Amino acid sequence: MSVALVTGSAGLIGSEAARHFAGLGLDVVGIDNDLRRYFFGDDGSTAWSLLRLTNDLGERYTHFDTDIRDRDGLEQVFKKYGADLAVVIHTAGQPSHDWSAKEPLVDFDVNAVGTVNVLEHTRAHCPEAAFINCSTNKVYGDRPNQLPLRELETRYEIASDHPYHDGITEDMSVDGCLHSPFGVSKLAADVMVQEYGRYFGLRTANFRCGTLTGPAHSAAELHGFLAYLMRCVMEGRTYNLYGYKGKMVRDAIHSHDVLTAFEAFFRAPRTAEVYNLGGGRFSNTSHLEAFRIAEQITGRAAKVNYVDQHRVGDHQWWISGMAKFQAHYPDWRHSYDVPAILREIHEANADVWVPRIGSD
Repeated sequence: MSVALVTGSAGLIGSEAARHFAGLGLDVVGIDNDLRRYFFGDDGSTAWSLLRLTNDLGERYTHFDTDIRDRDGLEQVFKKYGADLAVVIHTAGQPSHDWSAKEPLVDFDVNAVGTVNVLEHTRAHCPEAAFINCSTNKVYGDRPNQLPLRELETRYEIASDHPYHDGITEDMSVDGCLHSPFGVSKLAADVMVQEYGRYFGLRTANFRCGTLTGPAHSAAELHGFLAYLMRCVMEGRTYNLYGYKGKMVRDAIHSHDVLTAFEAFFRAPRTAEVYNLGGGRFSNTSHLEAFRIAEQITGRAAKVNYVDQHRVGDHQWWISGMAKFQAHYPDWRHSYDVPAILREIHEANADVWVPRIGSD
C-alpha cells in the first residue's frame, strides 16, 4: 500500500493534492483542523472543502483533525502508516502577512515549528518518502521591490534586457530586507526543509510559490487574491486595494499546475531542492488588469476602495522564474493563464457568490 500524507488537506492546494494523488492510485491521509477559520473567520473556513473531499474520495481518504503543532498527535498518524508513506505534501500553514503581525507567536509556531514537527516525524517513520513543502516567494522579503521597475498604463514592468525579465530566479538574496513575521516564519521552515535534505539525507523540495489559486479557494480578504477579487465583483462587495496605484504585478498559478509539478518531483525526487513556482510569463496580472477581466466575465462593475498606503512587505512586482524547475522536469507545462483561472472561479461559484441585496 502506497500512501500520500497531506497536511492542510482541506485547503486549496491540500485538497487538490489529495484528489490528485488519489487519482494516481495512492491512498490519502489528510491532516487539517480548519485553523483557517481562526485566522480569517467564516469566509476562510475550509469545512465545506473537507466535506466535499470526503464525499469525493470516500474510502480512499482518511482524515485526522490534528494540529501540526501537536507533536504527539502527529506521531500517532505517522506511526500508523510508517514506511507505507510514499510522499508527504506539507501545505498547512498561516498564509497572511497582515495576520502574522497580529499574532507572531502563533504564526511562527504554525509555520516554522509545525514544519519541523512534520519533518522530524518523516525522518523517524518514513525517511524514504518524498517531502514536498509548499513554501512562498515571501521568503525573499521585499527584496523584489528594489528592482528597477518602470510604470506603464496598467502595471509596473521590468526592462526586457534585465536578468529577471523572464522571472525572478532562486539566486535572489533573502538577506538585508523586510520580511514581515510571516516571511520570517516561512523562511525558517524553508531553510529547515533544505537542511533535512542536506544533513539527514531526506528527499526534500521547497516550492516557493507565487499566487496560488483555483476554484477550491476559500476566498478571504487577507488571503486568496484572485478568488477574493472575483468574489467581490460577483457579490458586489467593495474590494480594498492597497497601494502602488493598483499596478502591482502578481503571477498566478492554478492548483492543477501546482499539483502536476508536485507529481513530477514525486516521480523523480531530488535532495534539498528549491524551486520558484508560479505562473511566470505565461500567467500574470496586475490588480487593474484582473479587475478588467473579472468585469468582462461577470458583466458587473467592480467596486474598489483605493488605499494609497501599500501593505508592509507587499511585492510591487513578482513573476516567478521557472527555468530551474523546467530544466529538471522538462515535460512539465503550464495549462491555465489568468483569464482561464478567473473564468473557472466564476463558473464554480456562480450559484454561491450572488449579488447581495443593495449591492447594485
